[in-house]
Amino acid sequence: MIARLQRVLLFVAALFLAAWCAYWARRAPAVALLGCVVAALVHIAWIAIEFIACWRVNRHHAPRPRFAALLRAWAAESRMAVRVFGWRQPFRANAVPDHLPHSDRRRGVVFVHGFCCNRGFWTPWLKALHRDGRAFVAVNLEPPFGSIDRYLGTIEAAVQRVRGTTGQAPMLVCHSMGGLAARAWLREHGRSGAVHRIVTLGTPHAGTWLARFGRSTNGREMRIGGEWLQRMAEDVESSRRVRFTCWYSNCDNIVFPTPTATLPGADNRPAHGLAHVEMAFDARVMRETLALLDAD
Repeated sequence: MIARLQRVLLFVAALFLAAWCAYWARRAPAVALLGCVVAALVHIAWIAIEFIACWRVNRHHAPRPRFAALLRAWAAESRMAVRVFGWRQPFRANAVPDHLPHSDRRRGVVFVHGFCCNRGFWTPWLKALHRDGRAFVAVNLEPPFGSIDRYLGTIEAAVQRVRGTTGQAPMLVCHSMGGLAARAWLREHGRSGAVHRIVTLGTPHAGTWLARFGRSTNGREMRIGGEWLQRMAEDVESSRRVRFTCWYSNCDNIVFPTPTATLPGADNRPAHGLAHVEMAFDARVMRETLALLDAD
C-alpha cells in the first residue's frame, strides 16, 4: 500500500509540475522555472523544519548537536529521502526478495521498517546479506496507518520463516517505529529464546516530540507519555527476555529528544551527527549491527 501511495503522490506531483510548466513556458518562462525550483526545494524545506525543531528541543539534552553538524545531517537526509521515498520504496520494494537458503544454517535476520515505509527501505542491507548467503525476511507492515499492535502477526510469521530455515533464533533489525512493533511482538509472542537480539535504529522507545502532530493511529501511539507507550514501559519482563542494541543520534530529525531512542539496560550506542534515515545506511552502523549476528 505504501508503494502504491508513494507512486500516486509522485505521479500527481509530476503531473502538476508538467501542467505548470506547459502553461507558463511561453507566457513567463521565469515563472515556469520558478515552479521547478520550488518543487525541488519543498522536501528540503520540510526536512529543515524538522532539524530546527530537533535543535530547539534538544537544547537541554547533552550532547546538543552543533549547528554545523545539523547542516551536514540536513544535506545528507535531503539526498537520502529522495533515494528512499522517491525510488526504492515506490518502485523497487521487491527488487531483492526474501532469501531463505536451506543450505545455510547460520543465523538469519528479520527486518522491520518504520512509519510510512516498506521493505524497499532495507534494499542495501538485503543486497549485502544476499551476497553473503544469509537468510533474511523483510516485512511489510500493513495497514500502514493502523495500530502498531496490528503488525505482530506479520513479525511472528517472519520470525518463524527464518527460524524454520536456519534452525536458529533470528536477529531483528528495526528502524524507527519498527522497533516499537518488535517490542510489542516480544510482549505477545516472544518466548524465551525466540530471537537472538533486537537491534533498533532511531526507534522512539519513549516517544518523539514530533508525534504530537500525528493523526494516524500509530502516529498517536508514538506520543511522549501516551497510553500505548506507557503500557510498553510497564512491561519490563518481556524486554528482559532478549538483548537490545539501540542506535541513537543527537541529529535525529524525527526521534527527539535524543534520550527517547534509548532503553534502560540496553546496549545503547550513539551515532551522533547522523540523521534519522541516514543512520540506517551508515557504514559503521551497518557493519557493527551485522557483526552482532555472530556474537554470543
